[in-house]
Amino acid sequence: MSNKLTLRLDKELIDRAKKHAKQQGTSVSKLVANYFEAIDSTPRDGSNKKLPPITQSLAGVLEVTDITKEDYQEYLEKKHQ
Repeated sequence: MSNKLTLRLDKELIDRAKKHAKQQGTSVSKLVANYFEAIDSTPRDGSNKKLPPITQSLAGVLEVTDITKEDYQEYLEKKHQ
């Protein structure tokens, strides 16, 4: 069941939100609903256990390697010499 929510925002922000929603092929209401769902699904301890859908779809695509922080730092140093 959907209920109405009234938000008071600057006209410029509303216009930008409408433009963004149109570009995304959705409504401002759906953008707000998606935002509320996203913040509700975020653990309160600050960890990010639930990944966003796009990130989740990419998880596991790359081969896991045993690269250490030191390996990465060495790679960056060589790359930027």
